[in-house]
Amino acid sequence: MFFNNRLPVLMVLLTLYDQGQTGKIIGGHVAEPHSRPYMAFIRKNLANNEPSFCDGFLLNEDFVMTAAHCQANNYTVYLGVDNTKFLKNEKIQHRTVEKAFPHENYKKNEFNDDIMLLKLSSRAVVNNFVKPVALANNDDLTLPTSCIVSGWGQTQANGGISDKLMEMNVTLNENSICTKNKLYCSNGTARPGRGDSGGPLVCGQGTAYGVVSFMSQYSADLSMVAYTKIPCYSDWITSTMKKALSKN
Repeated sequence: MFFNNRLPVLMVLLTLYDQGQTGKIIGGHVAEPHSRPYMAFIRKNLANNEPSFCDGFLLNEDFVMTAAHCQANNYTVYLGVDNTKFLKNEKIQHRTVEKAFPHENYKKNEFNDDIMLLKLSSRAVVNNFVKPVALANNDDLTLPTSCIVSGWGQTQANGGISDKLMEMNVTLNENSICTKNKLYCSNGTARPGRGDSGGPLVCGQGTAYGVVSFMSQYSADLSMVAYTKIPCYSDWITSTMKKALSKN
């Protein structure tokens, strides 16, 4: 579960894996309905066919991005979701996944290269409720500011979940270990919770810079959240999508 250059041993690393329901932003607030039209709610079936959930975000009509540790036997992607109680709403698009593309260097229980593309079985229809988000490219190397994380799930560490999309502002900090491992990091009491994996870190004028990967708990009141740094994977994203589409 540790980096190649390990974080201090006093940290207790807690994955943001789903626990039967996708996690929600702890300490955040309810997002305005459909204000994050790139968000994807991902239902995934594991080996025992028990459903669980991750977050993701739409890149274009064909692909959704999420975390590599969200791998499963199969997936259903819901787009245009506000409240997960109403997944059969006529405004919501649901798609199965033709093929998953986890990064080839990702290893289970490690968090390097924790990024994955999902090729949708049929194209998403872009409208007022479903829109792709722009990605930071490999020229975007400065630390971004004014960032937001959004997701569904718990509203407090051991509490119940809300079905509505939540969001929170985060401030990224300079951290040599995170930088070396191609991550952005943030600290604070407000944070993504368990199961928020795969959601986007969106900064500036609406550009996705990171993928929610894991949390490291310093104490009961302070945690660090790590996000896979999208600019470091720009070439991989482009080549993976190109290869996937060329096979159709």
